[in-house]
Amino acid sequence: MEEKQALDAFGALSQETRLQMVRALVIAGPDGLAAGAVGEAVGASSSSASFHLAHLERAGLVQSRRAARSIIYSANYDGLSGLVAFLMQDCCQGRPEVCAPAAITAAACCTPATKEPAHV
Repeated sequence: MEEKQALDAFGALSQETRLQMVRALVIAGPDGLAAGAVGEAVGASSSSASFHLAHLERAGLVQSRRAARSIIYSANYDGLSGLVAFLMQDCCQGRPEVCAPAAITAAACCTPATKEPAHV
């Protein structure tokens, strides 16, 4: 990711509603949510949701597709990963232990939760 793209992405995320929208879409997964459902999830009106989603799409953080009469938005995982990679690309400067906490955190977020065994 180039610096200009990263600045656009950070600018888009610097607004509370848009940050909440991205988080809701990450939780929704690859199937995404209809624009109205995204707005509802974050307490935004339809027109406000459309405005914010368009901003996020221009920044490369979400993507849209048409399904019948609805526009479905989903997180652009490649764009989000690119933003994280941009932040971390010069992290270790030859010292991998410096970035180890970030790598562990990233791996932990994608590990399925396990149920605690029932105590008898």
